[in-house]
Amino acid sequence: MTEKPAPYGREDDSKLKRLEQFRIYYNHTIHPELLRMERLRLRLLRLLFFSTIFMAGALLFEFYLDILALALLLAIPLGAYISYLLYRIQQFRLTFKPNVVSLILDFIDDGMNFDPAHPLKYDPKKKIEKSLFQKSKIFAASAPYYAGEDFISGRVGEMDFEMSELHVRELSPVDNRLNEVFRGVFMHATFPEEARGRVIIWPRRMRQFHTRAIKNFTWEKGQNQDKEVNNPKFKELFLTYATEDTHLEGILSEPMQEAIVQYCTSTGKDMYMSFIDREIYAAVSEDKDILEPYLFRSNLSFELVREFFEDINLLLRIAEDFDQTH
Repeated sequence: MTEKPAPYGREDDSKLKRLEQFRIYYNHTIHPELLRMERLRLRLLRLLFFSTIFMAGALLFEFYLDILALALLLAIPLGAYISYLLYRIQQFRLTFKPNVVSLILDFIDDGMNFDPAHPLKYDPKKKIEKSLFQKSKIFAASAPYYAGEDFISGRVGEMDFEMSELHVRELSPVDNRLNEVFRGVFMHATFPEEARGRVIIWPRRMRQFHTRAIKNFTWEKGQNQDKEVNNPKFKELFLTYATEDTHLEGILSEPMQEAIVQYCTSTGKDMYMSFIDREIYAAVSEDKDILEPYLFRSNLSFELVREFFEDINLLLRIAEDFDQTH
């Protein structure tokens, strides 16, 4: 069994040790699966190459004979064959990610304070419900375009959690175009006991895009609490709002602040969080589909897998830290 790391955010060497453990796990477990999928990718490319030559020859033959009836007759099998090729490409894409994600989750499941009776579950087609996304109060959006995939659920300590990739868009108030609201990984966790207080943090550099959400929270008696944040780098990166009855340090611990700062600084990604009584929400931005396989280049990349691991691991560490300190 993988050795359990020190509590989230406590020491830099703990994070490095965990990453080194993941590197070893990658070499022994994930890399062989990537090699297997790489052989499938190369076979698929060879099939596409020879199929292209064959179909080009068939089209030239049709053009040379210039017989309409023959062209119509050949169009049916050629169309069916093209559909078959598209199906093979889609199958490769749909099997690659679940296979790799399942292995990553096995590693995470073995190294954190998860309930053995509630192992991590993965559903590649499911997503976080829109109602939960809106209840977070982080994003003020009706979200006419709301898509997602890669749903992960489980229990860390005493807290049930769920997360998925989301892509959310909103109608522009100026024209009818859909503007991006959020794209990345979104997590929701529920604390098992009653808790009071509300806190929301937004990336300071994204303030202009969240003025409506900030105004909505101030109407609910939320106030700017930047002065209560002791970490200067966290204060520089984030806007922190909370209601008067909220003990900010009790919710947003110093180790959590430091770990979030390090993560955002090293990755350049934006992070959002809200604590609404006993509900916890966290979101990490991502401008591309995570772990989507390439077709015309190799997928044998530790960095490709590491990015997904670090996104998921950070959100789970937030839930674990809150579970341990409350």
